Amino acid sequence: MKSLKEKSINYRKKGYSYNMINQKLGVSKSTLSNWLCKIPYSPNKKVIERVGLAKLKSASFKHNQKIQEISEMKIVAEKDLGKITKRDLWMLGIGLYLGEGSKSNEITRFSNSDPETIKIIVNWFKEICNLKNENLNPFVHIYPDNDIKKVINYWSKIAGIPKKQFGKTYIDKRINKSKVKKNVLPYGTLHLHIKSYSKKQFGRRLHRRIIGWIETATEQINAGIV
Repeated sequence: MKSLKEKSINYRKKGYSYNMINQKLGVSKSTLSNWLCKIPYSPNKKVIERVGLAKLKSASFKHNQKIQEISEMKIVAEKDLGKITKRDLWMLGIGLYLGEGSKSNEITRFSNSDPETIKIIVNWFKEICNLKNENLNPFVHIYPDNDIKKVINYWSKIAGIPKKQFGKTYIDKRINKSKVKKNVLPYGTLHLHIKSYSKKQFGRRLHRRIIGWIETATEQINAGIV
């Protein structure tokens, strides 16, 4: 069964507009823009009939121009960054944890729905915090329309963590959640909870150390000492 993103990509390749894909799948235009911005756009007959050829020529030109500029800027960005070092990974992880990690109750936990972000933080926990796979105990937060088995398989592959280590799955059954919001997260959100297994350096000490990194970096940056 194809995911919403895969279906959206297929529709876009067939020449459907964001409006038409939104009507078919219920995915917001902002999400479609994020998913499809790098796919060249050539409107199909239905779109031309609905919008008009003159308008579409302009829209298609602008879209393809945008793709070209994104590609060019990526090359520039790669030159700007150069080779990423271990210290760069350290600082990137601090920034990610500042935004999405648990800062209270001295519990080390990170939550996110983006697979690339999860890959980075898993690498950070292992390379910078010296954790092993066994210390990474994930669980997922999903919606009723998500396939639990498919979701677990997906995150297990993304994070490189065996399915047997996954904890209880939490299903958000609140009735005020819109269909659009649910469909935006076909694999829900992954929560990575760190277990120390009686090793002090991986328990409260690890959390206090991470918070120390965040506070030190924040203080120095805000003081202009960079």
